[in-house]
Amino acid sequence: MVIVLGVSGGIAAYKAVVLARLLVEDGHEVHVVPTDDALRFVGVPTWEAISRNKVTTSVHDDVAEVRHVALGQRADLVIVAPATANTLAKMAAGLADNLLGTTLLATQAPVLVAPAMHTEMWRHPATQANLATLAGRGVHVVGPDSGRLTGSDSGPGRMSEPAAIAARARRLLAPGDLTGLRVLVSAGGTREPIDPVRFLGNRSSGRQGVAVALAAADRGAEVLLVAANVDGSVLGEVEGHPSIRIESAGSAAELQQVVEAGAGTSEVVVMTAAVADYRVAGVAEGKIRKEDADAPPVLHLVENPDILAGLVARRRPGQTVVGFAAETADSEEELLDFGRRKRRRKGVDLLAVNRVGWNAGFETATNTLYLIDGEDRAIGRVEGTKRAAADGLWDAVAALRPGSPAAPA
Repeated sequence: MVIVLGVSGGIAAYKAVVLARLLVEDGHEVHVVPTDDALRFVGVPTWEAISRNKVTTSVHDDVAEVRHVALGQRADLVIVAPATANTLAKMAAGLADNLLGTTLLATQAPVLVAPAMHTEMWRHPATQANLATLAGRGVHVVGPDSGRLTGSDSGPGRMSEPAAIAARARRLLAPGDLTGLRVLVSAGGTREPIDPVRFLGNRSSGRQGVAVALAAADRGAEVLLVAANVDGSVLGEVEGHPSIRIESAGSAAELQQVVEAGAGTSEVVVMTAAVADYRVAGVAEGKIRKEDADAPPVLHLVENPDILAGLVARRRPGQTVVGFAAETADSEEELLDFGRRKRRRKGVDLLAVNRVGWNAGFETATNTLYLIDGEDRAIGRVEGTKRAAADGLWDAVAALRPGSPAAPA
């Protein structure tokens, strides 16, 4: 997607640098259009380094390409952050005395503004009237937040955090092809207790599963996220989301109970969580201590139920079940072979397989998923941030769903 990021002249311009980085990491083509005043806070080299595109403020540059019109025409979304009181007033009046103004008038893409100004300016009737005018034209608004401003001032007028603006942008850009679907996503990793202190577990942080849940919600789905020991900072990305309900699980048995209950009312089930294959046969009631034994304890393991295969065996007509496989492999061919074998064992409609290792897959910000369909065909490879991987996964799921033009007959 092509995103134009307009930056007006306020101290919050420094936060827009982080926003630009988040948008680029999401895989978008980002063009930054600062005002001249914005460049007094953050210079052209920074914007060009982050966006990887040329930056100018003048309608007189690149005249042959009609840049002042072309940017608006190409954009899939225009964001103005920070949007100062002056910029909002110009937008409401339809003024186009700089490149940002002409871009805004030349676009038919959605426009998102993130206001930033002192509290008195935000509350002024003129600013509120301008916001009402823009809202009436379909302009989307995020924020402002209430908090510390410049100097010792505090109150409403603080620009929303870059992550919140990026999240709103994702929702505006999402295709809406999952609208009305009820989706269950499991995330994280199960823990099998040894005693009240110790457990058998894995390195999954839950970041990929949370990204899958958030991407589904942004595309219109109602999501039940079953979180198995997901890191709090990761879970915070979706807490409070109006379309995501969160339930927790600890062990594989707990996960099975919650997932089976939720799957009964879900059209799509995506099992992203890393589920332990085995559990300890007898869990100690008290802490196992070295001084209480002459030798290291021997743990007897028993196999956990196969949750994914069970879901497939009991799935309702029209339900789509998606599995994940984290594998160590020496080559892409070997990785796909492992994936196909697992897909056949589980019987899922789609399997996402990714390579993991000491420095890959788990506890990283990026991922690469290879997608295998119900005929064992490798139908896609998606990579980038875990959100980008999640979007690619849902593209494949949407194509498989009954009624999709790409769905098998």
